[in-house]
Amino acid sequence: MKVCFPVQQDQGIDSVVFNHFGSAPAFIVVDTGSKGITTIQNGDKNHAHGACNPLKALDNQKIDVVIVGGIGAGALSRLGQAGIRVYRSAPGTINENLSLLERKELAEYAMQGCCGGHGHDHGSGGGCAHH
Repeated sequence: MKVCFPVQQDQGIDSVVFNHFGSAPAFIVVDTGSKGITTIQNGDKNHAHGACNPLKALDNQKIDVVIVGGIGAGALSRLGQAGIRVYRSAPGTINENLSLLERKELAEYAMQGCCGGHGHDHGSGGGCAHH
């Protein structure tokens, strides 16, 4: 299984999981079978808000799962249409989140948990679930 993590800085398996999919500078993909690690530079980083193309961002790589702190509804929908499951990360590193995924302790994202925007006061409504 190929598990993708957005990151601010590439520190391999010890990278801290970034808090938003679309604005991450890079993604680290871990193949849980081979334990191989690949880094993908975000090919869609400068998209207009709400217009994230996650497949372009991931350079059309084959991914099974994304683990992230926050994600917009459009990106979540597009990933779902591509058959990619998206889970909410726990604070910490890729390695820590892989362990949580293996133990089935990460929550899968639903549309109501998505980010509604940046730089706005979301109040107590459905704002971002960033860490």
